Amino acid sequence: MNHQEPIRDARALGLPKMLVLGLQHMFAMFGATVLVPILVNNYGLPLSIQTTLFFAGIGTLFFHVCTRLKVPAFLGSSFAFLGGFEAVSKLDSGKYAAMEAPEKLQYACGGMVVAGLLYVLLAGVIKLVGVKKVMRFLPPVVTGPIIILIGLNLAPSAVNNAKTCWWLALVAMAIIVAANIWGKGMIKIIPILLGVVGSYVVAVIANAFGATAWDYSSAGALGRLAVPLIDFTTVAAASPIGLQPFLTDFGGSIAKFDLTSILVMAPIAIAAMMEHIGDMSAISATVGENFIEDPGLHRTLIGDGVATALSAVFGGPANTTYGENTGVLVLSRVYDPKVIRLAAIYAVALSFSPMFAAVVNAMPAAIVGGVSFILYGMISAIGVRNIVENRVDFTNSRNLIIAAVILVCGLGFTGGLTFEVGGASITLTALAIAAIAGIALNAVLPGKDYEFGVNESGDQNRGIHH
Repeated sequence: MNHQEPIRDARALGLPKMLVLGLQHMFAMFGATVLVPILVNNYGLPLSIQTTLFFAGIGTLFFHVCTRLKVPAFLGSSFAFLGGFEAVSKLDSGKYAAMEAPEKLQYACGGMVVAGLLYVLLAGVIKLVGVKKVMRFLPPVVTGPIIILIGLNLAPSAVNNAKTCWWLALVAMAIIVAANIWGKGMIKIIPILLGVVGSYVVAVIANAFGATAWDYSSAGALGRLAVPLIDFTTVAAASPIGLQPFLTDFGGSIAKFDLTSILVMAPIAIAAMMEHIGDMSAISATVGENFIEDPGLHRTLIGDGVATALSAVFGGPANTTYGENTGVLVLSRVYDPKVIRLAAIYAVALSFSPMFAAVVNAMPAAIVGGVSFILYGMISAIGVRNIVENRVDFTNSRNLIIAAVILVCGLGFTGGLTFEVGGASITLTALAIAAIAGIALNAVLPGKDYEFGVNESGDQNRGIHH
């Protein structure tokens, strides 16, 4: 989309521009990161937005230390564990029968602590046998379609948000496209931030003139109701500064452990780890650096796993590397991890302001939808690029079958796959099923010709330049 040289050291742009770039990354992750506690609250579990923001920032900073400050990744709330939260909220047998929602959340978080530790276990295996042996099971014919699915699975949420007010979503998209294609200098680098702020200003003005949005959760004659474009009632009620719940009510937030909730939450780590490896491939492909080899997949997994466990211990959600921020890297072409660390510091600072969270939460869903249209599409496009640059041969029926099964599993299992283990129902997300199917087929079918770190045509997406 743009051809300027990528910027690998943002200090060349000067401090003011760096601060604004950090703000753009913070906005890119904010909507999805706070959406997780909003959805979990709908299940009846009181997951805090402030706690979520705090540990997104702290987790990101820890991840950067773990990966030797090399990987430009932001760790936001993981959507993979939503099915687990819902399952725990519905547990009503044994000790869970008369349990209050806050305590159920503590047990759900206990399961996520174990899930985070499974990351560390996989990292140990990778360190022991070497990344090449592990990556033999994850060639581009597997990772490419998985990256495509990460974007495509997010696509319905973009449309659902945008349809609440199509014209506003189009305003956000138009600003991003115009800034990215015709913008010069700094404007070209911060299209997402301009899209968010510009369309929000338009929305505030339109709201003053009585503009409305559609609320599809309320059933009117059309299955929707017209509501004000922006509702600032929560902003008026929020205080400017306030501590996170885990600081004000330590005992009521700390994780608790029980085999049932562990069996519900921990297996979801399979999906989350596959997503992590796909995201690392996507970031490597975007930036043109071999992050899977240096600083190493074991380091990125430890960073992500410990960040997840740390967040869950104090009543926060699991963390995951964010595709939204990879989309920002594609658009801005500023690849300096320092910019992401700025976004993490902003997230921690803003986690102390209930009012700020309320202002951003008041943002019309249509703006989130318009921005997501572009960002989620970018992620899928990176997956396509991944396949093309690696010259994956789709005239070979082996490759065709693997890609076909991955795509059908990832798009077909819309509700995931639920099965019973020890009286608890475990749900594997569509992405997990697709990843497991792809890895298994690649291991079983004859004709494997990919060797990580050796094949010239199979390593270009990893940033190895020959």
